[in-house]
Amino acid sequence: MEIRSLTCFVDLAYPFQPAQWEAIARFASAARRAFADAGYRVQSIRLATQPFPEFAAGVEAFSLADVAVEVEAAAREAGVDYVSLGPAPGVQRAFGWHLAEEIPQAIAATQGVFFGVTIASPTLGMDTEGIRRAASLISQVSRSVAHGFGNLRLAALANCAPWSPFFPVAYHGGGAARFAVATEAADLAVQAFSQADSPAQAEAALRSLVQTHADRIAETARALAQELEVGFAGIDFSLAPYPVPERSIAKALEALTGDTFGARGTLFAAALATRAVQSAEFPKTGFCGLFLPVLEDAVLAQRSRERTYSLDHLYLFSAVCGAGLDTVPLPGDTRREELEAILLDLAALSTRLSKPLTARLMPIPGKRAGDITEFDFEYFANAAILEVGGTAPRIGR
Repeated sequence: MEIRSLTCFVDLAYPFQPAQWEAIARFASAARRAFADAGYRVQSIRLATQPFPEFAAGVEAFSLADVAVEVEAAAREAGVDYVSLGPAPGVQRAFGWHLAEEIPQAIAATQGVFFGVTIASPTLGMDTEGIRRAASLISQVSRSVAHGFGNLRLAALANCAPWSPFFPVAYHGGGAARFAVATEAADLAVQAFSQADSPAQAEAALRSLVQTHADRIAETARALAQELEVGFAGIDFSLAPYPVPERSIAKALEALTGDTFGARGTLFAAALATRAVQSAEFPKTGFCGLFLPVLEDAVLAQRSRERTYSLDHLYLFSAVCGAGLDTVPLPGDTRREELEAILLDLAALSTRLSKPLTARLMPIPGKRAGDITEFDFEYFANAAILEVGGTAPRIGR
């Protein structure tokens, strides 16, 4: 098991202040050292700020792309690998949408800056105008970076609270600086489920592994918080994969069901794994479940080529597990209205179940359903383009 990210949450003053970056640099250095001493490899140090429209308050001639470039350079100097500038608020909150229209340019101008778009929230419910605009941005971003790669750094967020350490979800909810821990723990599920003789034994084994690691992580995090005098927001202990079979959440679920991912029993296995994580006792933040990112899981990618599951399966499994529709490759000619329909269903599922869900949809220019992606990226396994299916409903046009 590894630490996917140690994410620091701050309200950045703009124009940027050197003292803040000095504090962020101290966090980056101390955090890497503390968790390495505890026996964990830390993949990345990340920074999540307040939602980006708040940067623009009182600033004339504000350019989101220029700010993104500036913050990326400062972050790298401070030892931070990736930055999330938070979500555009739902359009029902009125401000910020003129800046959200600059997201494609900001993503094209940077390599490690992430954004979100709110499509549903606990206070405002579903935001159909936000859904329309999010779909438009996804379509534009698919063409702003080669091979559709830009949408790795953009997600539609439904009922996602602040202080989740996973990107592109992460944003600061205000107040004092704090940090959170995101795990990459699919291999724990592979270990637990491969050795179990029954579902009950599998669940107990996974819960025990999660509890053991969560205790160690929390102890390390609390000591770090005390050392740096910064708040500890919690652990998003999720069964996120890495694209090799031994670290695949799909491989773990298949070990439990005895059948291929997508077959009958997969929903049961996903629910069991999520319950095992959530029944452990530790300071929680974010999703604390399992992720099914099509392009980040070697077995999920392989099963997409074998057509054992569809987009509808991913909706179904999201009802009982984790992040929603994550790194889903779609045909390059997917219409904006079709993207709207996908987001509409996701927002409805999230709102009806009162659970956070996201959509990180990746239309791939020049590719059709069934074609294979051609990414050369350490954290991706190339997968088949999923079919969108269905027709686009009217949502108040």
